[in-house]
Amino acid sequence: MKLTSATIEALALHGGSPVRATLLPYGRQAITDADIQAVVEVLRSDWLTTGPKVSEFEEAFAERVGSKHAVSFSSGTAALHAAAFGAGLQSGDEAITTPMTFCATANSVIYQGAKPVFADICPDTLNIDPEQIADNINSRTRAILAVDYAGHPADLQAILQLAEQHGLIVIEDASHALGAEYRGHRVGSISDLTVFSFHPVKHLTTGEGGMVTTERGELAERLRRFRNHGIGSDARQRQAAGHWHYEMVLLGFNYRLSDISCALGLSQLHCLKANLARRREIARQYSAVLDATPGVIPPVVRTEVNPAWHLYPVRLDLEKLTADRAEIFHALRAENIGVNVHYIPVHRHPFYRDRFGYKGGEYPVAEKAYEQLISLPMFHGMSDQDVEDVIRALLKVLGHFVE
Repeated sequence: MKLTSATIEALALHGGSPVRATLLPYGRQAITDADIQAVVEVLRSDWLTTGPKVSEFEEAFAERVGSKHAVSFSSGTAALHAAAFGAGLQSGDEAITTPMTFCATANSVIYQGAKPVFADICPDTLNIDPEQIADNINSRTRAILAVDYAGHPADLQAILQLAEQHGLIVIEDASHALGAEYRGHRVGSISDLTVFSFHPVKHLTTGEGGMVTTERGELAERLRRFRNHGIGSDARQRQAAGHWHYEMVLLGFNYRLSDISCALGLSQLHCLKANLARRREIARQYSAVLDATPGVIPPVVRTEVNPAWHLYPVRLDLEKLTADRAEIFHALRAENIGVNVHYIPVHRHPFYRDRFGYKGGEYPVAEKAYEQLISLPMFHGMSDQDVEDVIRALLKVLGHFVE
């Protein structure tokens, strides 16, 4: 499909007929009959939480990503908090992260009393720039918290080299990147701690949920205690041993993922390969058209990675358009295409401005990208007709605003 005068028609925003009769969301879960049956079986079992499905899911997940250990949590945010705790962050410490992320990434550092320090992003992938990381390392730096934006792994080799040189720990926020690969290695088996999210718009869902993977057994055990109030055993272990005694050995939280959720995650894990393949096919269809479309810049994929495509974020080439991002966003919404924006740079949120004194302009690459970004619908349940509708709507809207 090419952008020609023949494709230009009245925008729904201006009273024309929308491309779709109903809204296509930017992301959505896909639940099968097998998923429902798996949850029902747990509901009829003896254990709704701290039961056998938790370890089953963790072991299967660890195997899938090629890691020795996987520890589940009640949300991706809880998993990030646990990773910050596992990294030993505390008051007076700093962790370097990206402003182009959901606020939970940086918040996890603050939860530990430490300070998030932002480093600007690469202009191609929108991932954190290793050169900017290097410029921000000082005597207080304890960790680097990289984000695999949209499912495209960060420059992990350069980041890990920096960490080794300065004695830092690497937390990889792979909430977007389950199933992605970097230089032939699976995300989840590369960094010191890797965090995943199982929110409904992700590659698999547990309703809400998260996971941390690591190669280090002592870190995994520390994370398990942290999610269970800092207690060294859980209820099922005590029942199996026939005793009641337990000890709280550190200050933790109730961040456990239930057996109900783990059963759903375990069932969904069987579909991950197909889900990834579908997302990659949708990205291929988008890029095949948008690579040659004026007014829009499709995502860049570096040669050493195989992205997981949680998002398909395009950037508007505003110099070639007669409208800003807001007008194009609303025009696409009027066509019933549920576009979104990922993300407002974290340092521009009121909390961060008030607490750390950000004025804007500190991270020009991230801030410029934010003004251009629109996320197109991307989820494995999309049909070919859905994909065609998105492309048609985008070309229709751009046709009115390309100079």
